[in-house]
Amino acid sequence: MNPVILEGVRTPFGKWKGMLSNIEAKEIGTYAVRELVNRVPEVAEADGVLLAQVLQAGQGQNPARKVAVDAGISRLTPAITLNNVCLAGLATVADAVRRIHFGEGNLYITGGFDSMTNAPYTASVRKEQSIGPLELTDTLLHDGLWCALSDESMGLSTDRKNNDFLITRDEQDTFAQLSQERASNAQRYGWLQEEIVPIDLNGNALTEDEGVRHNSSIEKLATLKPAFAKDGTITAGNASQMTDGASVGIISTEQKAEQLGKQPLAKILGWADVAGPDTSLHTKPAHAIQRLLEKQRLTLDDIDLFEINEAFASVVIASCRELGIGYERVNVNGGAIAIGHPLGGTGFRLILTLAKELQRRGGGKGIASLCGGGGQGMAVLIEVPKHW
Repeated sequence: MNPVILEGVRTPFGKWKGMLSNIEAKEIGTYAVRELVNRVPEVAEADGVLLAQVLQAGQGQNPARKVAVDAGISRLTPAITLNNVCLAGLATVADAVRRIHFGEGNLYITGGFDSMTNAPYTASVRKEQSIGPLELTDTLLHDGLWCALSDESMGLSTDRKNNDFLITRDEQDTFAQLSQERASNAQRYGWLQEEIVPIDLNGNALTEDEGVRHNSSIEKLATLKPAFAKDGTITAGNASQMTDGASVGIISTEQKAEQLGKQPLAKILGWADVAGPDTSLHTKPAHAIQRLLEKQRLTLDDIDLFEINEAFASVVIASCRELGIGYERVNVNGGAIAIGHPLGGTGFRLILTLAKELQRRGGGKGIASLCGGGGQGMAVLIEVPKHW
């Protein structure tokens, strides 16, 4: 059935407690999905809505369903909310392609959203609180940033694992600066804005990613204190930014695209998932990429561009070492260190950024990949044919 990305869009990614802090996650997701309906009205009658959200506490039943209805999708369209931590946005794409393969439909909305700013605190008070202080659970930390298998902060475990990979603070800061410079350049030339639908905030619109630091420098990065361990090497400057945002798209077929008179963004050629054996993050994107290439009988030389999510600078450093590739083909418009990482909102953003850049270059193949909590990884292969 030749699955394709028919269309895609994202919101600007807002800084932690920044301009999007007064908008809840579902509303951010609604902005993005509503724009898909504006661009492709037929998607209002989609065969399904598959959206990711990681920080679901207090969001109500099936947040994807609420987003869909509020965005103008038919109430006859089923919806499901997926949570595979950071991998969830990519997982929605794979799920849509599976459904198309088995003839369940040919028009699906995918992607995801999260508001890290608005992740609530919770308390288990269903049983009677008889005596003593009430303890609250921070769902941002507990549900989003804490490994359930190793029972520790993913930042702390990654910092410790940096020693095993012999990744230094200087290497991480150097990569972080590269990410900021590339994102700053992409923002300056309007390349990132091609992906973005502005959000109107009572007459004050957010039109671009809020976290890009145009004045970043190695010297400034070097002054930042370790974020997780006293003698650690991960800082707020060389890790992904906590962020609010959404990225969504339409997965369909070439045949349906032709019927709608719509030029797809890219073809979806395949994907691969990996897990374990440990809970570390560093090389999970690399292992997913390697498995994907084996499945597709391709080599690294067949791939023009890579997006490897910058959960931490050391993840990209370790994965590039493992693959034996340089940074010239990786995250060429910056990554989560500069743009931000709104958990469920990141996966499709990587695919969208990748497809847009391949288009600017006249076509080619690209792989979008992430690591995820619990020691998992995922990679998706897309192609923008040169004759499109």
